[in-house]
Amino acid sequence: MQPSEEVTAKRWYQGLTGYHWLVLFVASCGWLFDTMDQWLYVLSRQPALRELLAREGIAPTDANVGYYSGIVQAIFIAGWATGGFLFGIIGDRLGRTRTMAITVLMYAGFTGLSGLSQTWEQFAVLRFLTGLGVGGEFAAGASLVAEVFPSHARATALGIMQASSALGNMLAGVINLTVAPTWGWRWVFAVGVTPALLVFVIRLFVREPERWEEAKERARMEKKQLGALSEMWHTPLLRRNLLVGIGLGAVGIVGFWGISTWSPDLLRNLLNPNNLPELKPYTDRMVSYGAMAQNAGAFFGSLFAAWLAQRVGRRFAIGTALLLCLVIAPATFHLTHSFLTAMIFFPLLGFSMLALLGCYAVYFPEIFPTRLRATGTGFSYNVARYIAAIAPWTFGTLRAHYGIEQAATIISAVFLLGYVVLRWAPETKGKPLPE
Repeated sequence: MQPSEEVTAKRWYQGLTGYHWLVLFVASCGWLFDTMDQWLYVLSRQPALRELLAREGIAPTDANVGYYSGIVQAIFIAGWATGGFLFGIIGDRLGRTRTMAITVLMYAGFTGLSGLSQTWEQFAVLRFLTGLGVGGEFAAGASLVAEVFPSHARATALGIMQASSALGNMLAGVINLTVAPTWGWRWVFAVGVTPALLVFVIRLFVREPERWEEAKERARMEKKQLGALSEMWHTPLLRRNLLVGIGLGAVGIVGFWGISTWSPDLLRNLLNPNNLPELKPYTDRMVSYGAMAQNAGAFFGSLFAAWLAQRVGRRFAIGTALLLCLVIAPATFHLTHSFLTAMIFFPLLGFSMLALLGCYAVYFPEIFPTRLRATGTGFSYNVARYIAAIAPWTFGTLRAHYGIEQAATIISAVFLLGYVVLRWAPETKGKPLPE
């Protein structure tokens, strides 16, 4: 693909075939269901831990629930990071579609098993195993889309794939709204098994990208190994790009999992501060509405990021998203005092956070060659979670000592570090994928 294609194409969808749309649909569904299972956990985390802690004789106070929630979420993110690292390498060696199928089965299966937990420790272990599949799916799906789509459509296609994550989060809100009040949090997790059906579509209709097949053949001829992380560390250009990816990824993940996923807790505590049983159905319903509003904003945030990256450039888009997060995240936690104000600030919070992650979905596959694309993308997007895993525990600890508003403000300072990393980030707009 020549750089001029991106400039001369009048519309991003010009020249696309039915197979392009199939790949985009499958990859988007894989990421949609991935994030649906993530947010089923986010929305059910507090009631699940209240019940599990009570079973073990631990008082389910707000402080204790916040503390153990931070631990479980940190373990989940550590599993996510491990999956991103391992399945990124597997995605380069085994192939994009095969890796997608494996990871979808993993995150769907262990999400369902999470509903059978009897202790908070079992819950944490199953969240770790779920995280393995969650972390691995994105790198394979993003690499698949990046390699199948022509350069003039690549940014928008990847932006749409990332935007589908917001639809998955909204679907989780609908499931929580309809299932939790009647059947409880355990059945909410049981619904999370259904994405496993997508595996049949992947295996029957989606083939490995030609770019990957060619890279595999070149690696065989040149006696090189696909997904060789050592090559990245020993090649200065690739090492720089990998460190940029890890740095940017850590900032985004700390922001998303360390701040924005606590919005359900913020709203639940506002509406039912004393955890009165008679208010629980109403509170759960309003929290579901809040989650859907936040993710409606997130959907448009990812599309905005893809448009801005295509129009102006990747670096400018990332810088803009960092600024939005830096302002909106603390404002949301300080200015949300009612359900009405939540409906104003939650969509803005979702817009800013997914604008940043939407930039990464476009950018990360563009800074690594085909033989290392899933490895590099998975490493950047997910291994940064080892760094970020401490964020939920930190938030839970800060929340217990200073309150949820101050915790959000303190952690929001991380977005300033993104500008430091951005100085070394290469611009990829208008350039072909590296081979």
